Amino acid sequence: MRAPRRALRPLPPVWVMAVALVAVAANLRIAITSVPPLLDAISGDLGLSHAAAGALTTLPVLCMGVFAPVASRIAHHTGAAAAVLLAVVSILAGTLSRFAGGHVVVLYAGTFLCGVGIAVAGTLLPRLVKTYFPPERTGLVTGLYMLAMMGGAAASSAIAVPLADRLGSWQASLGSWSVVALVGAIAWAPFTVRANPHHTPGEEGPGRLPWRHPTAWLVAGYLALQSWCFYSAVTWLAPTYVEHGWSRASAGYLAAAFSGAQIVSGLLGPVLSDRTHDMRRLLLPAAALGVAGSVGIWLAPLAAPWVWAVVTGLGQGAAFSLALVLLVRYTRTPEASGRLTGMAFLISYGIASIGPLAMGLVRDVTGGLSVVWFVLAAFGVLQGLVVLRLRPDLRRVD
Repeated sequence: MRAPRRALRPLPPVWVMAVALVAVAANLRIAITSVPPLLDAISGDLGLSHAAAGALTTLPVLCMGVFAPVASRIAHHTGAAAAVLLAVVSILAGTLSRFAGGHVVVLYAGTFLCGVGIAVAGTLLPRLVKTYFPPERTGLVTGLYMLAMMGGAAASSAIAVPLADRLGSWQASLGSWSVVALVGAIAWAPFTVRANPHHTPGEEGPGRLPWRHPTAWLVAGYLALQSWCFYSAVTWLAPTYVEHGWSRASAGYLAAAFSGAQIVSGLLGPVLSDRTHDMRRLLLPAAALGVAGSVGIWLAPLAAPWVWAVVTGLGQGAAFSLALVLLVRYTRTPEASGRLTGMAFLISYGIASIGPLAMGLVRDVTGGLSVVWFVLAAFGVLQGLVVLRLRPDLRRVD
């Protein structure tokens, strides 16, 4: 005879859960976006090729693909809230190790730890949104954690070089972001204590990824194209303008404008999605903005660099935040959302991880970064073609 279950403590107020979610989300891009403004300094100190340096952003993106399906299995055994706490601790350890990043092995190992943590937390957050927040607020909450994610990205891009100058090394600049990870862990831990007892291991297994579901493939294809464009742009925007004679600090500020624009569209897009039945009305303009900005950087990089950066950022921010809404909208249950997210991230980030490395190879072969932006514009057009098939009446993932 099964023992009676202990009475569960009530969950925290919705706003408290939202604050904890935001504190975690702030860590989901910093480990990636703090690197590009310092890429030339890192390459020079460690003797890395452009392709090897690009791998510093490729590696965490690859981890986000490879470890995304594992997240649901970890959550099944520990509870999703506890799994996210473990993920933030992994990001904390990886970021701290960058203080010793002068050793190549340590730098890449720490980047790997950050990537694993980002993969697990990023995969489970849409599931937690669907589990703990009212359906009519999923867009708003998604927008809030996008705001935190892109805010962290903008801040890390803007002050990476000034931090390196102030602290005396690029290693200290990269490692100093461990403070944000520590705050995230402290904010999330109390929520884990309250939320995790609501999880009962064995109630429902993680299940198979929806490999045979056509809607899942459409969402994954959209995310793959969007992620390729985003991570390639994040990696090579600042180096593109250093190549044109800008200082590393100025190029970092331009990258911050790119990320800052994503804050605006990343919040606005999901909020508007709560009032939009057909997501294509939002997804198509987002793709068009990304293409326009990439074409501007390709054909006339010095004509209006701040405009190109902001336009590209607006498109990329909206495109990614709306993709997170798709992971919730095209599923029937929180568990299905977790499975769709695992599959979509495995495919999209696995493909997108090639982007920064491939674009670095293009730079090594051509001697410049102009062709990179032509490729990103072409991928943006393909992204728009996939959007046309994302009809509101598509069959949901079970």
